[in-house]
Amino acid sequence: MLPPVLLALLLTTAIGLEREAGAKSAGLRTHVLVGVGAAVFMVISKYGFADLLTTEHVALDPSRIAAQIVSGIGFIGAGLIFVRQDVVRGLTTAATIWLAAAVGTACGAGLAPLAVLATAAHFLVTRGLQPVARVVRRHRRRPPVLRIRYDDGHGVLRRVLERCTAAGFSVAGVSVHRGSFTDDGGRVAALTLRLDGRGDLNGLAAALSETDGVRSAQTRVDPTEDPDDPDRADD
Repeated sequence: MLPPVLLALLLTTAIGLEREAGAKSAGLRTHVLVGVGAAVFMVISKYGFADLLTTEHVALDPSRIAAQIVSGIGFIGAGLIFVRQDVVRGLTTAATIWLAAAVGTACGAGLAPLAVLATAAHFLVTRGLQPVARVVRRHRRRPPVLRIRYDDGHGVLRRVLERCTAAGFSVAGVSVHRGSFTDDGGRVAALTLRLDGRGDLNGLAAALSETDGVRSAQTRVDPTEDPDDPDRADD
């Protein structure tokens, strides 16, 4: 019973070291504990109830524990994914936690070749495909973003969205931050629009700047599309 657990320890250590080297939110210890724990659960599932097999009217389903491992690991993975300033991070690390559980489950089930293959696939994807992904992102058109400061509460937001539509853009994302009150009792809001379309972005920004209630309108590139960010939305 020890060899499957030791193999899980070895393989998930390799996975954890790769994440630890990249200073990810879950590193060596987390991956090893998840993998070894999954292997132990599978060993228990296979051998822990042997004394009950001779009992009449007792039926065992070893696959149920494997299914519960898959369900339970989702709670850990979800805790590794976070959003900051519209940028999602931690998805790949959450996926490697899920993979570490799969490797441990395969080891505990006696499927050592499958566990080794899954570990090799981890390194192929996280290291081998990273340069390919960067090249693809560099050649992909990055969505434009408009940052607008306007006087809140005067129907300005509706007029801004109407102008974007009239200029040939559709709004893919909206973020509004309402700031402090001004001396005259009004409030200035900051609006970030992620747009989709091939209209004249600079012309739209200039037109919005002249809209009543709009204090400023600036264009920029979507920060979530940085081609050199190794831990962007899909990592």
